[in-house]
Amino acid sequence: MNVPVSQKIRARLQAANQRYHANDNIADYVEPAELPQLQQEVEEKLLAVLQSLVIDTEGDHNTRGTAGRIARMYLSEVFRGRYGPKPQVTEFPNIERLNELIIVGPITVRSACSHHLCPILGSLWIGVLPNEHSNLIGLSKYVRLTDWVMSRPQIQEEAVKRLADLLQNAMHPDGLALVMEADHFCMRWRGVKDTASKMTSSVMRGSFLKDPNLRAEFLALLRDRVR
Repeated sequence: MNVPVSQKIRARLQAANQRYHANDNIADYVEPAELPQLQQEVEEKLLAVLQSLVIDTEGDHNTRGTAGRIARMYLSEVFRGRYGPKPQVTEFPNIERLNELIIVGPITVRSACSHHLCPILGSLWIGVLPNEHSNLIGLSKYVRLTDWVMSRPQIQEEAVKRLADLLQNAMHPDGLALVMEADHFCMRWRGVKDTASKMTSSVMRGSFLKDPNLRAEFLALLRDRVR
């Protein structure tokens, strides 16, 4: 009897007592050769879902192959942050002892709600106050790390906190601030069908918490950029 590859991966995670929530990265427990097998398994199960929805996946030219496209999309695109390793991030010493506010953004955010798997689309701003011992990272690395964290099913508040933890550990700045504003299609597309509301969430660390003037400067610069 062939054991589904998802069961093999799940068994490894459970044996290591490793959490595998929707917003967790499980790349260390998936062998490279298993990803195509996992995609095939997901495709087969999605095909069964479409058939249970009484969709003619053979006679309908528009849905023929849809299960395969969705499976590929989930594993290789919108949820790739679960299955791929953390991007390589080159860190540079702060030779010039920079200690002024750095703002990066807006970074385009594409994620998905873990409640309904509907898109979350928005923008993210990052504020960094380095010190002489901080590591500095290139502009593109902020985008790569953001994409890696956001490309998973999750809720916005947890996603912003997780990204903040990642940047804090990489850079060790005196202060770190993240603000994310996003549309949630679980509200736009279903439920109340509200097309105007957005959600804004923030994380403030270090100097941004202790110094109200620094926090005010960061938020004021954000308002100027949004206008």
